[in-house]
Amino acid sequence: MAGLRDAGARFSALPDSYAGPGCNKIGTVQLSALAGDGSQFGITNIGPVQCQTASAFSAWARYGVDRAARQILGSPLARIETMGSYACRNIAGSGRRSAHATAGAIDVSGFVLEDGRRITVSRDWNGGSAAEREFLRVIHESACKRFGTVLGPDYNRAHEDHFHLEGTGAEFCR
Repeated sequence: MAGLRDAGARFSALPDSYAGPGCNKIGTVQLSALAGDGSQFGITNIGPVQCQTASAFSAWARYGVDRAARQILGSPLARIETMGSYACRNIAGSGRRSAHATAGAIDVSGFVLEDGRRITVSRDWNGGSAAEREFLRVIHESACKRFGTVLGPDYNRAHEDHFHLEGTGAEFCR
């Protein structure tokens, strides 16, 4: 938590809880804002996140997303849109618990820039302008350096509208 605080993130520590077999929120935080180089930006629809995943997300948002938005799209980041984090569920089509079941993953669907533009994975991964497509690919690659598992539109249809960011320590990026 000290690292998150030092990085300029706004968050609240959450109490540990257990929701069922394989489902828990241990060592989690509720993020409310992250810091870029020049300003803070919001996060929508995010729930509890393990502290280690929150730290990787904070660093990716600042050094990967905000900087790429400035360099490629010419505008700072205003908000990251997510499809959530914690959910007590299995991986689709399997009997194994998802990393979401322990608040170890975040699904990111879009980005709003300070100039008002909204870049979404579903619309702009293949259909956006050349700069928007480049931005999404650059930040996807950046995520692969910070998270243990990164899944996106090139992985499968279930991920065609978001980036699944899970854990730390580069292991699987697609």
